[in-house]
Amino acid sequence: MLTFHIITLFPEAFSYLETSIIRRAQKQKKIGIKFYNPRDFTKDKHRTADDRPYGGGPGMVMKAEPIVKAIERAVSRRKGSRVILLSPRGKQFTKNHAKEFSKRKDIVLIAGHYEGVDERVAKIFKAEKISVGPYVLTGGELPAMVVVDVLARKMKGVLGKIESLEENRVASPEVYTRPEVFLYKKKKYRVPNVLLTGDHKRIEEWRASKKR
Repeated sequence: MLTFHIITLFPEAFSYLETSIIRRAQKQKKIGIKFYNPRDFTKDKHRTADDRPYGGGPGMVMKAEPIVKAIERAVSRRKGSRVILLSPRGKQFTKNHAKEFSKRKDIVLIAGHYEGVDERVAKIFKAEKISVGPYVLTGGELPAMVVVDVLARKMKGVLGKIESLEENRVASPEVYTRPEVFLYKKKKYRVPNVLLTGDHKRIEEWRASKKR
């Protein structure tokens, strides 16, 4: 089983992971998801997990100590854990990353916020910085959910059949279902005839042509 250890200031943002296929995968113990709020690892009464950046500049930076303690709690005595820092300055997340990460038993995902995470966290745990796209989001929560979704789908049994993985079949950007004819504003929209033939060879050729 692959367990995701998510370090986040906003665990309530992850409601998506309690729905659909991801929820079922957790119930069937195909994957596990645990949350660690850095504020729970602070010492002051205000539970301060961020501070002003050295050298000046806008915004706040997430402090090292609370995150380090959260990671230690997450993977103490667990060998082979991978630590990932979600950052717009990281490497683009690809299917090759997904293939590599899915072989681990424990993945730590640090959802950065504000102006980022104290760099010493990445140095201590040799964390790999990952970005899910060439844009900047408010925080690392959405990217963390993307990574969980992508990796969870690769775990055996999560999708029911391995053929359900788009990576393993000839998928088409065009898909249709019933009814055969859909009427909208007096115009008929039909399912392509080839999909109604039952000729699997022709159907696969049609799907492949749509991917070009």
